[in-house]
Amino acid sequence: MKIGVEEGLTNVSQALEEKGYQVVSLSTSSNLSNIDCCIVTGMDSNFMGIETTSTQVPIIEAHGLSADEICQKVEEKLH
Repeated sequence: MKIGVEEGLTNVSQALEEKGYQVVSLSTSSNLSNIDCCIVTGMDSNFMGIETTSTQVPIIEAHGLSADEICQKVEEKLH
């Protein structure tokens, strides 16, 4: 499965790769249709209480979570 990870989440990328996921950078991946899940920092999402997404894949906010907790959330969403 292919997981898109926002830049700056290197520890998350490494943990996901160790679990066998293919990790791609969200900044370099313009086509989100082939990604199974997205991991974002969450630092600038939902600004002013407005949230819009242009993808149907699960999005996980990493803010406040450890790499292990994020991996667990990915597994919950995809399995």
